[in-house]
Amino acid sequence: MHSEQNIDLTPFNTLALPGKAARYQKITTQTQLTAAELPAGKRFILGGGSNLVLNGDFDGLILHMAIPGKRLLREDAEAWYIEAGAGENWHDFVQWTLAQGWPGLENLSLIPGTVGAAPIQNIGAYGLEVAERFHSLTAWDFEKQTFLTVDRSTCRFAYRDSLFKQEGWHLSGRMAITSVVFRLPKVWLANHRYADVAQELAAQSITTPTPQDIAKAIIAIRQRKLPDPAITPNAGSFFHNPLVDRSIAEKLGADYPALPRYPQPDGRVKLAAGWLIEQAGWKGKSLGPVGMYEKQALVLVNHGGATGADVRRTMAAVQADVKMRFGIEFTPEPIFL
Repeated sequence: MHSEQNIDLTPFNTLALPGKAARYQKITTQTQLTAAELPAGKRFILGGGSNLVLNGDFDGLILHMAIPGKRLLREDAEAWYIEAGAGENWHDFVQWTLAQGWPGLENLSLIPGTVGAAPIQNIGAYGLEVAERFHSLTAWDFEKQTFLTVDRSTCRFAYRDSLFKQEGWHLSGRMAITSVVFRLPKVWLANHRYADVAQELAAQSITTPTPQDIAKAIIAIRQRKLPDPAITPNAGSFFHNPLVDRSIAEKLGADYPALPRYPQPDGRVKLAAGWLIEQAGWKGKSLGPVGMYEKQALVLVNHGGATGADVRRTMAAVQADVKMRFGIEFTPEPIFL
């Protein structure tokens, strides 16, 4: 396997931050990994670059996962099992499953990124996390020089978290996910409990939505609220919605009755990070070339010419203001490289 050298990474991250990779290799087949004689030193597994903050140049090897392919692997009386290559575009994959008559992922429409990155972050939106539809994945373990199959229980999924993040494998480059299998139940139940989705459906006079109706509603909502990275570079939601003890949520609710709060099965309460950022005065506010989006305060955007240092500076300022006003600490979602 021959890697390219001194490659500009600006086109490979949706925040359009500058940086160069000492070495870069696009991976389109599994055999490229098994046959690879990788140079010593650092490596990073890159997907769609939609959840990435470049700190500058990377003195190592970038393996850009672009393995294609999608198919019905098998089915039983209860579900379809759909396999997709790690390099498949996530949104395109979701729309393809719907077109084939295999619903279940429609709430995750228009989330940027690739299939292979989805379980690492346990992506989620509008009442659904990918963990709920995940069956297994195949990954190449560089340390053991073998392919591993990882099932749902082994992944240790949590809110925007998984084994791959917990063990640091996404940063160390120890494993490269090559394909993912999803289990889509044949008994489909519409998930439109989020107010935005219900309102969008009501505006279209849809009372009994199909999977396609829900997908279209969510696409419309996201297009209204979120900037297109091709026009306004961004990494989507920049901070986790904080999970706090119920007592903290009740105290904040008493002080700020409009604060959206979502009780969780474990007794904690999820708070709306975007609301907290907006109340702290950061919606539409910028610090140099980086700011929080004018239509959705949770989205950090690059207005042009920003660097990783600019992103970190704005991130720290938002974190400090939210903590000072509400006593809540924010955790960023993106990976910093």
